Amino acid sequence: MAERVRVWEITNKEGNRLLRIVRRSTGSVVTWRRAQMVLLNAQGMDVSQIAQVTFTSPDRVRDVLHNFNLDGSDALYPRYRGGRPPIFTLAQRRRCPAWRPRGGRLRR
Repeated sequence: MAERVRVWEITNKEGNRLLRIVRRSTGSVVTWRRAQMVLLNAQGMDVSQIAQVTFTSPDRVRDVLHNFNLDGSDALYPRYRGGRPPIFTLAQRRRCPAWRPRGGRLRR
């Protein structure tokens, strides 16, 4: 059987910060849910119980707890990235030498 996933011993400052995130009604739902998972684990709840309370999978709870152990409270905040790449106009492409073909001129 695998070892139980636990967060490190949380200080009073970290605990108060997690409580503040969970209790406030504004902000990101993602941050709120992750803080709730970490706080419940720090209080001694098992991963499967946390998954039932937060309506998510046990694998997701384990990922959140592992990330919190690695990155600390920075792991609570989502890192949104990606999306559609920017579309450049012909004038912008002409100004950038990396887009110029070997001949030196851009075609339409």
